[in-house]
Amino acid sequence: TVHGVTLVYTEPPEARKPTVRWRLYVFKDGELQGDPLYIHRQSYYLLGRERKVVDLPTDHPSCSKQHAVIQFRSRNKMDDETGDMVAVVTPYVMDLNSTNGTHLNGERVESQRYYELLEKDTIKFGTSTREYVLLNEESAR
Repeated sequence: TVHGVTLVYTEPPEARKPTVRWRLYVFKDGELQGDPLYIHRQSYYLLGRERKVVDLPTDHPSCSKQHAVIQFRSRNKMDDETGDMVAVVTPYVMDLNSTNGTHLNGERVESQRYYELLEKDTIKFGTSTREYVLLNEESAR
């Protein structure tokens, strides 16, 4: 419970802060909306309308109070050059049983399931026309 609100999400054991400086660029009708949202300072970001607890507010009426989460998770991956297993921290999105869903690159995602996010992926919440495009400091140049 945070600020009197019960959180619907609990972080997994593999949660980690990202090592890459990820950013969300918000577009509405093709126009960039303000500055990018920096999402590299903590291991997860809760999105929704409940401003007491969310990290990134989505004020559209079709969005749920605790709509979705962007979670950074550590996983082992083989290094192509050395063949060694190395830990990498990767962003994922999960819909938190929202009423109107979360869309990744135009497709509605299943609730309560992690979807790996790749650079330049687009996320939409509910029926809002705002698009959140994932980039990092390297791609933003």
